[in-house]
Amino acid sequence: MAEEMQEDRKEDKKDKNEPKIVVDEDWKAQAQAEKERLSRMEQQSASGSSSQQAASVRSLPQASFIALVSSLTTQVFFALGMIEDPQTHKRYRDLELAKYNIDLLAMLEEKTKGNLTEEEKKVLDEALYEVRMAYVRAAQGISR
Repeated sequence: MAEEMQEDRKEDKKDKNEPKIVVDEDWKAQAQAEKERLSRMEQQSASGSSSQQAASVRSLPQASFIALVSSLTTQVFFALGMIEDPQTHKRYRDLELAKYNIDLLAMLEEKTKGNLTEEEKKVLDEALYEVRMAYVRAAQGISR
């Protein structure tokens, strides 16, 4: 029995020197509650951002040949300084860029010959006429 007491004392000394791990069940509940709270916040944020995204979605025109022609025509007018930059409120003139976009329109005319509706052909013809005349005026320094 004396030997058992000595061993118990040795174990007590070991226990005093070694750190004890105390399992606190409360921290598990706190961690779980925090995890659930963060999950709820994430779900609310996701549903809120999707409704914000839906509210901020722009209404763009339907993709069509006429919309493409219109877009390229606008680019020509912008490059000719006929439309001001919405950010700087200045007008810039880049004849090379204007000519490039006019060439794109001319290429569309060539590649789509015989495949356009009457309306599409009319819009393209009128656009080409307008941008070519605007280019000539800009190149000659004539303002309209």
